Amino acid sequence: MSAVEDFKRALTKPERQVMVKLTTPRKIQDFLDGLSYSVETIYRCPLRVLRERVAHCFDGALFGIAALRCLGYPPLILNMRAIIQDDDHLLAVYKRDGRWGAVAKSNFVGLRFREPIYRTLHELVMSYFEQFYNVEYKKTLRSYTVPLNLKAFDKSKWMTSDESLERIGARLDEIRKVRLLTRRMIFNLSLVDERSYHAGLLGADKKGLYKPPGKRCKKA
Repeated sequence: MSAVEDFKRALTKPERQVMVKLTTPRKIQDFLDGLSYSVETIYRCPLRVLRERVAHCFDGALFGIAALRCLGYPPLILNMRAIIQDDDHLLAVYKRDGRWGAVAKSNFVGLRFREPIYRTLHELVMSYFEQFYNVEYKKTLRSYTVPLNLKAFDKSKWMTSDESLERIGARLDEIRKVRLLTRRMIFNLSLVDERSYHAGLLGADKKGLYKPPGKRCKKA
């Protein structure tokens, strides 16, 4: 039995009715946008996300790629890596007509959906750069991983069980990273302007924002 078939067999009738409506990447993103943002450090498999209706970026990316897989896309995730004063961010990436797009769950307005219009993964990731910042107004995106194909984790049933999720996280730390900026570029970066800062945090759950040690989070 394939991983997709195993996932579909685990669904209740109401859950199947939800999944059957997720016929496009945009509809998958709309579903993720309707979930509560998780401020917990635990991981949830796609089936659990569907049942509990809560997710952070890791959970959301896994649900997104599981839903995309049900539409025939390969299960590829990509981790955008930040400086130590911020959280990384995970994307479910897909390719249509030779161009890359993404779905994602985020506390930040600008770190979610991307249309499949980007010629390369580098272009796709750089489209997130200006919106990728922390509570100190610093632009924090520095690198990204090559895509990880979750088919390698099918035997541990990542779509219906939490058991392998820590291993997926560990594997993302191990695989090759692509650096985005030179030291000179980093030195010359400006802070995010006040208007963009607040616009990007519209509707954010403040408890889910990265809080630098010993610092108070700025109000969103």
